[in-house]
Amino acid sequence: MFAKKSFISLVSLVFITPIALSGCASPESSQPANTSETTVETAATDETGILKLVANGEDFVRQGFITKDGWQITFDNVFVTLADVIAYQTDPPYNPDSDKAIASKTKVFLLEGDKIIDLAEGDINADPLVITEVKAPTGMYNALAWKVVQSDNGESEDQAILLKGKAEKEGKILEFAIAFDKELNYSCGEFVGDERKGIVKDSATAEMETTFHFDHIFGDAEAPTDDAINTDSIGFDPFIPFAKDGKITVDLATLKENLDPATYQTLEKAIAGLGHVGEGHCKKMNND
Repeated sequence: MFAKKSFISLVSLVFITPIALSGCASPESSQPANTSETTVETAATDETGILKLVANGEDFVRQGFITKDGWQITFDNVFVTLADVIAYQTDPPYNPDSDKAIASKTKVFLLEGDKIIDLAEGDINADPLVITEVKAPTGMYNALAWKVVQSDNGESEDQAILLKGKAEKEGKILEFAIAFDKELNYSCGEFVGDERKGIVKDSATAEMETTFHFDHIFGDAEAPTDDAINTDSIGFDPFIPFAKDGKITVDLATLKENLDPATYQTLEKAIAGLGHVGEGHCKKMNND
């Protein structure tokens, strides 16, 4: 297995809040809730609601998919160590494509420290994982900052992301365990999707989402060959030379040493581009 917080707030509040039941389990899990200290920094307001943080690997993770080079991928586990998640109210809205940092009038720390999650938890129709639910002032939370860091325990120790599953093509089946120790920072704007998220109303619950697009690494056979999702991904074929006795067990250091430089550079960019807010873009930076 693989070896391993300008604005001066008017009021600062600390809430002791329950982490939602899912944690590393699916939303249907019956595991008891944990507790954590969650911080809010904001202008004074008497109206509050609940801000819920979820993590979503999308159908690519829950249901599997076919890579750009024809491999049917199914995931048993997609372990990600999520850390330091902060929701912001910004005016004007934050633009992740600009050079400016997030400047907010209100921020809420949704997750302080880190938490290992399994994006493949649950069945093929499972909802996104609920990570935390915290008390938050009302308003529109239209920016989100978060990190992916190396884990210090569990199966994914010393890794930031660990992908485990099976790949099948033309009758050949390979088990894989692909580990990435690359730590990432994301600064994201408003969630982009079928519905708006992050609007906290008095005594009501709103949602913020960290989204992971793993097709950025493997490509998507359902997209055109010349689509960016395929031209900017490496597919699954580059992992095949690391197979031994029907299993692929490989980490980023080994990939860097053995892949040709152009393929490895494409992989690094794809890993950096995993983080989204729905289809909304994030400013990303590798932690070297």
